Amino acid sequence: MSSSEPAAPSFGLIIIGDEILSGKRADKHLPKVIELLQARGLSLTWARCLGDERSRITAALREAFASSDVVFSCGGIGATPDDHTRQCAAAALGCDLALHPQARALIEQRMRDLAQERGEVYDPERPDNVHRFNMGVFPVGARIIGNPYNRIPGFSCDGPGGGTVHFVPGFPVMAWPMIEAVLDQNYAHLHRAGRWLERSVVVMGAMEATLTPLMEQIERQHPVKVFSLPSVDHPVFGRHIELGVKGEPAAVSTAFDDLLTGLRAHDAQLGPEMVR
Repeated sequence: MSSSEPAAPSFGLIIIGDEILSGKRADKHLPKVIELLQARGLSLTWARCLGDERSRITAALREAFASSDVVFSCGGIGATPDDHTRQCAAAALGCDLALHPQARALIEQRMRDLAQERGEVYDPERPDNVHRFNMGVFPVGARIIGNPYNRIPGFSCDGPGGGTVHFVPGFPVMAWPMIEAVLDQNYAHLHRAGRWLERSVVVMGAMEATLTPLMEQIERQHPVKVFSLPSVDHPVFGRHIELGVKGEPAAVSTAFDDLLTGLRAHDAQLGPEMVR
């Protein structure tokens, strides 16, 4: 990357819902978002899980908007009393909420479809139909995210610091294809599939402190990231460290060769090698 080329943004994830923190539901978004990013040669930098508390959600969103990160926020964009994300997004941005015209059209079409499925006549004045339009009330200036499951859209907002937050429902069947579409439509230029490699080796009985100088040396000499994953009770390898490097394939190849050379100089007992 040249000195004039802007750095690629970091990716973050916010998961919202009391049901996650109380244990009523197990979070599935974190591993799936990691998977969706990895399939495109990208990685998740950070993740936060928040309950349905407006002050905390607003603070987290304000921080995300002030960053230069790309953030996905899952949950809380419905129109029931425990859904606060839309209001918190507006508060974090310091702007008003308004019914988005495209969202209104999509929600109305969804209601017409439901009425037809039930053999009913669509009544736009029916209280529950009027209430459903609240799901299209977004911060002013928001862009919609299409929802292939039931048409009810999510939305994206840009912050003053350059951060962008993409808001999707908490339901995985809706959220995951929406996130995938955002990654492919908005960030295809960042995809590094086939241009990002991770190689590692199992080092038996090793101690991280002993190998830290070697890890630091590899990072000084090569444009890669070194990682170390220790384990004390693996059923096959027992106490060991998975030690590796990740980055552009050409750089990883050279760095990994030097890592193996350094490990052999330490008389390290090496196990299987892995490539991701």
